[in-house]
Amino acid sequence: MPKLLSGDAVAQFQRDGFYFPVPVLSREEAAGYRRHLEQHEAKTGKPLQGNWRHKTHLLFTWADALVHHPKILDAIEDVIGPDILCWTTNFFIKEASNPGFVSWHQDATYWGLDPDDVVTAWVAFTDATPDNGYMQFLPGSHKIDQLPHVDTFHKDNLLSRGQEIAVEVDKSKGVGVPLKAGEMSLHHIKLVHGSEPNRTSDRRIGLAIRYIPTYVKQTKVRDSAMLVRGADKFHNFDYEPRPQQDLDESALATHADSVERQVKALYAGTDKQAFRA
Repeated sequence: MPKLLSGDAVAQFQRDGFYFPVPVLSREEAAGYRRHLEQHEAKTGKPLQGNWRHKTHLLFTWADALVHHPKILDAIEDVIGPDILCWTTNFFIKEASNPGFVSWHQDATYWGLDPDDVVTAWVAFTDATPDNGYMQFLPGSHKIDQLPHVDTFHKDNLLSRGQEIAVEVDKSKGVGVPLKAGEMSLHHIKLVHGSEPNRTSDRRIGLAIRYIPTYVKQTKVRDSAMLVRGADKFHNFDYEPRPQQDLDESALATHADSVERQVKALYAGTDKQAFRA
């Protein structure tokens, strides 16, 4: 029996490669997570950027708490089973009236994870709407083979390599994904998706949490991940510890090591040594 999702919801995820909305936080809780993020940004005097937008749960206890949120994990368990690793987290922040966008792509392209039983929980800290650049999904596209991509490294593309699908995408078949703050969507690693710029006067903030079953392997490097539920009898990843305090020495060291491994995997074949700002 599913823990959180209905049987129909699980069937839709398997058929279409995505499911939404899944309520996981109240609006007040979502606002609290946004407040944590923006308090840190106020201290540093700049938006969260570069390496710190990635694997953020290794740096901050509040992000770690979200990765372990029971409702999120219940929904993930419903689609990939009870033994779960968090491979990474990625903040997708579109600033107000900003040209930043996400090209049509498949997450699987450079990740090096095999098999492709990988699910993203995209948690909305703010409302996601057509005007502020909500995601758009191409239903059923997770069932096709890996499509060819080209790297653009476009300055306004929020993806690591500015990667985009090298063949024409029929955007008319795309499904928009409106979310209220505190809701999340689920999507498969091979689902074709993208999003347009934010044309509103407020930020659009979402945290993408990438979960994998423990049997998944990293084919490019010796990678690391965090066991968040169940047991791991495969030991394909080195374990990442939970942060005990925000940005303490141990958390910073763990994050630096983990990001270095991930950068080697994601940027293999390029001269990039860190995530773009």
